[in-house]
Amino acid sequence: MDLSVAVVGFGLRSGLWRHAHKPGEGSRVTLVCDTSERGRADAARALPDATVTGELQDVLDSGVDAVLVLTPDNQHAAVAVQTLTAGIATFCEKPLDVTLEAADAILTTARETGTRLYVGHNMRHMPVVTQMRDLIKQGLIGEVKAVWCRHFVGNGGDYYFKDWHAQRRNVNSLLLQKGAHDLDVIHWLAGGYTKRVSAIGSLAVYGDVASRRDNSDRRMGEWYSLENWPPAAQTDLAEEIDVEDISMMNMLLDNGVLASYEQCHFTPDYWRNYTVIGTAGRMENFGDGPGETIKVWNTRTAYGFAAPDLEVEIQDGDGGHGGADPLLIAEFLRFVRDGGQTQTSPVAARQAVAVGILAAQSLRGDGSALTVPELDPELVEYFERGQSA
Repeated sequence: MDLSVAVVGFGLRSGLWRHAHKPGEGSRVTLVCDTSERGRADAARALPDATVTGELQDVLDSGVDAVLVLTPDNQHAAVAVQTLTAGIATFCEKPLDVTLEAADAILTTARETGTRLYVGHNMRHMPVVTQMRDLIKQGLIGEVKAVWCRHFVGNGGDYYFKDWHAQRRNVNSLLLQKGAHDLDVIHWLAGGYTKRVSAIGSLAVYGDVASRRDNSDRRMGEWYSLENWPPAAQTDLAEEIDVEDISMMNMLLDNGVLASYEQCHFTPDYWRNYTVIGTAGRMENFGDGPGETIKVWNTRTAYGFAAPDLEVEIQDGDGGHGGADPLLIAEFLRFVRDGGQTQTSPVAARQAVAVGILAAQSLRGDGSALTVPELDPELVEYFERGQSA
């Protein structure tokens, strides 16, 4: 029998419904909840056989087996705590929320109710990440000692500075909202969690753009264009912008690994570069999509660029983010049915939120290093057991 699935929030990440709606193959989206008239209209067109509502209570009372929480970030806990309390297995899109208190409330509720929680860190299924992690696990670069990530967000003006992403009250910072992906990947590749973090950053470009507009009547696909260049010539930015468009952070992990993350929203190119340095070599990705490469150096060379000792092609997959999105939803639905371990981790998701929040506090202060608050050890143990009592 198909699992019945609800979707709460039919906006930017609503496309995930396609991977959950497989009538006769194991799951079916039967209910969509969105507080906006446009969201409900979009859902009705996409899923004509589903019930569409503006009331979360309808979801809580529906008896569905699972729910995808795809609301704006600052509403994740407000919804997920209720769906977990109602006993509905819950997929929460990343980041968990925009405050540490809200993120911890989600994990605490999952443990107290015994309801299954899954967090949508889809990059743990992206080929560039899984292949790099496999190379590390094979011992090709020895013991990891440093991880660096440079994130060139070439679409930053279109993606993050024309709607709700541009306000701190909605996202806290883009180090959290956008960086949660990379912070989780850094932790996963390094095999540890950040315990101290410091950061600097600023609103260097988009704050000076005079062309502003209330874009609540539009969605990103209606204004996105490669012709929106150079960044200072962007038009119709959000009326209020108080998040940084360039940020840099340094991290000390609990296993001694040193890490750094740099994020810029006004570059012409759009990709992530991870460099991982170990006791026996280093590796780096050149491009992060299918057909691009991961290179490994193990041989000492004289001064100057040297050809890598190993070059690995990044794989492809069907669906969004190199096939990561369908794998993400498939793992969630398998978890709903069978339980057990998952490639994503609620504890890791919380740690990414914590680091992003503390980094924003550091950069908005004097750049001093701040200590990440520890998570309740009983919560850690519960989730490490695969959410079993």
